Amino acid sequence: MSEAAVVDTQDKTNEADFDVEKVRKDFPILHQQVNGQPLVYLDNAATTQKPESVIQAISDYYRFDNSNVHRGAHALADRATTSFEGARKKLAAFINAEDSAQIIWTRGTTEGINLVAASWGRTNLQAGDRILVSAMEHHSNIVPWQMIAAQMGATVEAIPVDSTGTIDLSALQQMLDEHVKMVAVGHVSNALGTVNPVIEITRLAHAAGALVLIDGAQAVGHWPVDMPSLDCDFYVFSAHKLFGPTGVGALYGKRELLEAMPPYQGGGEMIESVSFAGTTYNQLPYKFEAGTPNIAGVIGFGAAIDYLSALDRAGAARHEHALLEYARGKAQKVSGLRLIGTADHKVSVLSFVLDGIHPADLGTLLDQQGVAVRTGNHCAQPIMDQYGIPGTVRASFSFYNNFDDVDRLFAAIEKAKQFLV
Repeated sequence: MSEAAVVDTQDKTNEADFDVEKVRKDFPILHQQVNGQPLVYLDNAATTQKPESVIQAISDYYRFDNSNVHRGAHALADRATTSFEGARKKLAAFINAEDSAQIIWTRGTTEGINLVAASWGRTNLQAGDRILVSAMEHHSNIVPWQMIAAQMGATVEAIPVDSTGTIDLSALQQMLDEHVKMVAVGHVSNALGTVNPVIEITRLAHAAGALVLIDGAQAVGHWPVDMPSLDCDFYVFSAHKLFGPTGVGALYGKRELLEAMPPYQGGGEMIESVSFAGTTYNQLPYKFEAGTPNIAGVIGFGAAIDYLSALDRAGAARHEHALLEYARGKAQKVSGLRLIGTADHKVSVLSFVLDGIHPADLGTLLDQQGVAVRTGNHCAQPIMDQYGIPGTVRASFSFYNNFDDVDRLFAAIEKAKQFLV
């Protein structure tokens, strides 16, 4: 047996440790054909698929309990409110937050960051202050800070990232001073898959007197997160990357910070009383939740938490790691393929370019073979500019992917090369 075959066999042994075929049955969308081929879904960093239990929970809300929450004097409103607030409690327990009042419903990660930038930023930033973000951030963790910095006379600066896609902690230490008020970093890079050392980053930032916001969108779907261990000041993420619906997410914040921040939007629900003489704002978490919320989305989010809580997440993480290592081994055998993002600590994201082939062209030919990947700059233009490329092909794996999916990906790449090279 060749050395490569030994590696392949060893990497595949983890499949018996985690029953991926049983899990795949929970996700109806995976069992279809695209362009005449069985679907291979490898775009999980963009959005994860939804188990039947989540789809059913959303359908059941609209079918049986559709009503507005909190103030209705009838049974449907009571049932909807119970499910809605129950999801908040589930999520608080899921991330080990001290109090469910620290969980603010948002439309997603992007709105969570905008909320903090606008509400905290307008109150606490002034001319000369500095905001540090890593050079590999998603645009959603750059642009909101640029907007508030422009309003307040502050500056946004990039923490350097090396050629492997790893944050330079020594450079961060040198950048930190009394003028740095916020350090905003992704827990995991969506473009590269790098797992950032957020606990150490938080420790360094706090020692310098700065607050920390962590974009957890790409992390929460891969392993449990624990707010006391992270000790960050804000943590934001989206349901749709946690096997829940689109259009809903959550902001976690330390209570004393949330209490001190003014409302982000005005309207119904976020008030205690309103008169033309003045308005008194509601308590947490409702102070930040103006208007009718995405009730079905929140209930679906709660169902996703239930699903993950019943899953062997340690086994799922081992399976994802095995998929990544197996894919890396295959990538090394493809002539002209260059991996983008080779940090030591990564989630199951394989980002790459092929010599002489535009990522969009390759993505199109892969789709014709039923393989769904993402191409482009992945809303991370600064790090693509650093690598000197317009974008990559990104294959991102979840626990419902199997080794056959990886084989199909690389078979499709080889076939595509025949047409493009």
